[in-house]
Amino acid sequence: MSRHVVVVGAGPAGLGAAAGALRAGSRVTLLDAAEEPGGQYHRMPPAAFGAARPGRLHHGRRGFERLRDRVLGHPRCGWWPESAVWAVDRTEQGPPHVHVLRGEADGAGRERHVLRPDALVLAPGAHDRVLPFPGWELPGVYTAGAAQALAKGERLVIGDPVLIAGSGPFLLPVAASLVEAGATVLEVLEANPAATVARGWTARPWELAPQAGKAAELAGYAGLLARHRVPYRTGRAVIEARGDGRVEEAVTARLHHDWSVVPGTERTVAVDALCVTHGFSPQLELPVAAGCRLRGGAFTDVDDDQRTSVPGVYAAGEITGIAGAPAARTEGLLAGWAAGGGARGDRAAAVLRRRRDRARAFAARLAAAHPVGAAWPGWLRPDTIVCRCEETAYGTLLRAADGEAAGSARAVRLGTRAGLGPCQARVCGPTVAELLRDRAGGGDPHRRPVAQPIRLGELADPPVDPPDKKESAR
Repeated sequence: MSRHVVVVGAGPAGLGAAAGALRAGSRVTLLDAAEEPGGQYHRMPPAAFGAARPGRLHHGRRGFERLRDRVLGHPRCGWWPESAVWAVDRTEQGPPHVHVLRGEADGAGRERHVLRPDALVLAPGAHDRVLPFPGWELPGVYTAGAAQALAKGERLVIGDPVLIAGSGPFLLPVAASLVEAGATVLEVLEANPAATVARGWTARPWELAPQAGKAAELAGYAGLLARHRVPYRTGRAVIEARGDGRVEEAVTARLHHDWSVVPGTERTVAVDALCVTHGFSPQLELPVAAGCRLRGGAFTDVDDDQRTSVPGVYAAGEITGIAGAPAARTEGLLAGWAAGGGARGDRAAAVLRRRRDRARAFAARLAAAHPVGAAWPGWLRPDTIVCRCEETAYGTLLRAADGEAAGSARAVRLGTRAGLGPCQARVCGPTVAELLRDRAGGGDPHRRPVAQPIRLGELADPPVDPPDKKESAR
């Protein structure tokens, strides 16, 4: 009997994992909370839009469509859209049991399932990390991921004109998406100085040869922005947003290499919307719940075949390191092949390992070129909101950390409600942990036994019997 591999996430890494496991001869159940596969990177407008050129904003679209059709059309693949994994249960032997809710996220009548796979591949992806600054909670301030999702998936712009700021090469495709969707982009601000970016990208230049495709992609974005006369400035960031009821202007300033503000360089820009990102936070709730060891507290630790420290559990994509969609797809293919019982000596797998290793080198270069400066908390004022859900201010957090809750990150969170709101620390968790690290140890922002919201009624209902092979192959 073939092995049953459950893959969580249907972005580039998840689709790759499903393809790898199918190639190894396994039966696959592919889960994703969205209606369509592809993740953020391959988000498309709904078919009802009748877009004449739906792939205009998508690099590698044809390759994605071929992979999607091959995976979803395979008789051994069960595709479960609108399916949220809300928990995983560890077992004494083998991979964890996977608890799934099937149905619209806010709809009634969702069904609860429990899957007991022979192997589990986790590929949940990542979300934007946004460092707080005064006014970041104002309406009209968006994450870069949200702005791009609206532009790519709905052909909507977040405002006009828009200022884009933060750090990392993701700023360029987001700006390109907004320009293509019809917005006026005033400028793109990279917080790291030009010297920092240049050192990261030009060190050991021979290692960039395998990444020629990525360089061409970035050059294409840069060319598009140049044609639309969108300035790209380094060493400058948004340190405050202002407005009456919504954002109306942004205050930008030059930064030193550690992201401390250069006094006297502040400049105010009138905006209709502000788009910010400071890199990505991997979604580590499921790996942590499964008991997977983390690397440096930031990413899931995996071996040469993408195995985690938990038997039968594999990881791929952004939860193992931020390196882009092609790298995630490569890791997924390798993880799926190993999870499906594929031979380690397979020639194609050896090629994938070499490609994966080059992608890891690219990830290290990316981190060196676009680090988050340690002095960014200097942007904050005592009344700056650091947890938007609970409206916890920076000063409140510090007073709790220096008072009776000193030395205990958990006590600080309980006392201030930071990270205990609807988002359950997905947005503010890493930031709050960093702000508390020197005072209360930081804590673990990823430990979340209930990974996705579930109603008490849904929890009380017994799970539906696991689907048989015929149903799960639809």
